[in-house]
Amino acid sequence: MRPKEVVVNDLMQHGYRYVRTEPEGKNFDPEFTPDLTPYQVLKLGAFGGKYMTDCKDEFPDWYDGVALCHERHAPELNYFGVNASQPLSVWRAKGWIYEEDPRGWFQWYCRYYSGRRIPEEDRRQIKRWKQMVRHVAQVKYACRKGDYTCHTRQRQALLHWAYDSRRI
Repeated sequence: MRPKEVVVNDLMQHGYRYVRTEPEGKNFDPEFTPDLTPYQVLKLGAFGGKYMTDCKDEFPDWYDGVALCHERHAPELNYFGVNASQPLSVWRAKGWIYEEDPRGWFQWYCRYYSGRRIPEEDRRQIKRWKQMVRHVAQVKYACRKGDYTCHTRQRQALLHWAYDSRRI
């Protein structure tokens, strides 16, 4: 694959540049095995339809058929119809935001999926992703398989992290 430079100009980044060195959706770290692609996460209904609504230029094919709400976070657009998000201010206060991905983990995932690699940051974010398995275990323990009314906030949060909580 020929590396491709991407220039980002959205509401949170102006003139940010990165290079996609891997083919889209390929050559992931062996410890990183998400169930869902970024497009599937968005298409299923995530982040109240508000997340990255200004990023269509960066990821043009990922917004077809996705329910968006530019004005506000609309939990009813989420797959499980509940709010499972924390404000960005909380993420910043906890030190979870990497400077190059000011929107957090999912933005990192979108860029990783699309072929960007930043080894140290990739390891950090993959470690965070792996820690979500505790929520998978809690849903499995507490809920009957396929009971989507059980632990809906955890199930929605897992979707945000590319775990397909519909399978639990």
